[in-house]
Amino acid sequence: MMKISFKNIILFTTVLIFGFAGNSQSLKNSKPNIILVMTDDQGLVLGSLGHPVVKTPFLDKFAEKSVRFTNFYMSPNCAPSRAALMSGAHEFRAAVTATHNECERMALDITTFPELLQQQGYETGLFGKWHLGDLNEYLPQNRGFSEVLMHGAGGIGQREKGKKITSYADFPPNQGEKKNAKYFNPVLLHNNTIVQTKGYCTDIFFNAGLAWIKEQKEKKKPFFAYISTNAPHSPLIAPKENLDRMLKRGMKKAEPRLAMIENIDDNFGVMMEKLERWDMLDNTIIIFTSDNGAPGSDPNFIQGHKTGKGTPFEGGVHVPAFWYWKGKIKENVSVDVLTAHIDLYKTFCELTGADNSKVKQKLEGRSLLPLLENANSEWKPRIIQTQRGNIAKNPKDSSNKMWSVRTDRWRLVGKELYDLKNDPYEQNDVAKEYPFVVSELAKSHFEWYETMIPYMINQNNVWTDPLAPLEKLYYDQKAKKGIPNWQPANTDEKDILKDGLSDWKRNTLD
Repeated sequence: MMKISFKNIILFTTVLIFGFAGNSQSLKNSKPNIILVMTDDQGLVLGSLGHPVVKTPFLDKFAEKSVRFTNFYMSPNCAPSRAALMSGAHEFRAAVTATHNECERMALDITTFPELLQQQGYETGLFGKWHLGDLNEYLPQNRGFSEVLMHGAGGIGQREKGKKITSYADFPPNQGEKKNAKYFNPVLLHNNTIVQTKGYCTDIFFNAGLAWIKEQKEKKKPFFAYISTNAPHSPLIAPKENLDRMLKRGMKKAEPRLAMIENIDDNFGVMMEKLERWDMLDNTIIIFTSDNGAPGSDPNFIQGHKTGKGTPFEGGVHVPAFWYWKGKIKENVSVDVLTAHIDLYKTFCELTGADNSKVKQKLEGRSLLPLLENANSEWKPRIIQTQRGNIAKNPKDSSNKMWSVRTDRWRLVGKELYDLKNDPYEQNDVAKEYPFVVSELAKSHFEWYETMIPYMINQNNVWTDPLAPLEKLYYDQKAKKGIPNWQPANTDEKDILKDGLSDWKRNTLD
């Protein structure tokens, strides 16, 4: 019997996409403004992706106009995905193995891509969720962002429960029982000052981002805006108008998670309307994605997959990725090759002319520019290692827990093998039919995992202070000068949301 090598397996299962002819212009060093919108726990829940209930007209139309990466992957959980995004490397290499218990801190020797963009004269803004460490030296202000409006921990109101004291906690006024979590009027950190805001959290983050974007336009400064919503992460709290809209269209009961997504869609539509009104669409690239799959096993949320968030199956890590740049990249194109969060680092560097040659971390991603310029571009075979970390105290004890290996055709999850080319929802385990694939992919996982162990420096951190960093910061500021009220600058005197439809959708895309 002919021996088939692992290299041949990957080559044999590569999928090449043939679509549109290439653009006449190169995107390299084109220096656009960049807006990245990343939602929390939304996964594949969109009308355009087949959800039977949710109404997302703005994102659906945006997807129709975009280059859609249909095999785009994140990590199984929030902080790991963000670490991989910011570092261009697997989250374990960035020292992030979990979302809590001190394991969410991104290593300080990591150079983030916003730091490199700043060197090219870009202003950089974060609006929403950071989740890569709340100690001062880990905050986004010290990791490459010039403007920050953020909540703490992994979500608004979160505080690690149980006997273990951790540094993982949001500001005290936001904490409490789930029903009282401050998704409305949350206390947030604006740069170096804790502020009291007014409104619904998603509205606040989009409005703050848009106000800052308008300011950069007026200053004629290139920018990177990262609008990172904590919605639709639990607790499931949505604005009344979005809940009522669901009831008005005949639903017997409004679903809060879906209402939160519809609110995100409203805000996205407003953003696109304003960008058009400000004549910014032709010099701004806009990306929409989510940080991991939707939680739970409800088929209405995991879109037919067998699992959701927190797992190494497709439903845990497969997310949408839509890219739009008016007049610069082709519209309505699907790109089906294997891509991931780690690819954004080099992509943004090439777009802006940022030099990443001197960063200390090993960059594991690729630039997506060839695919954005021409979907006929060759995309070499690759594998993506996925693992939910921090399952055991000793990293060595986690090597065989909650892991998978993804190639262009296969996903091996432990001992289960799925042929995603023919079985995208992982219903039929074909491990017995392809034992050589199982063997080679498993070998690649364990060899890879062994090389990651030295980077897992946060596994046994101990936090002894009874207060988390942002709790202490809150009490100190309150005692010295109080907590001031805050709201973003007014970006437009006109209310552009009309019955859930924006001018942008009616006039531009219809």
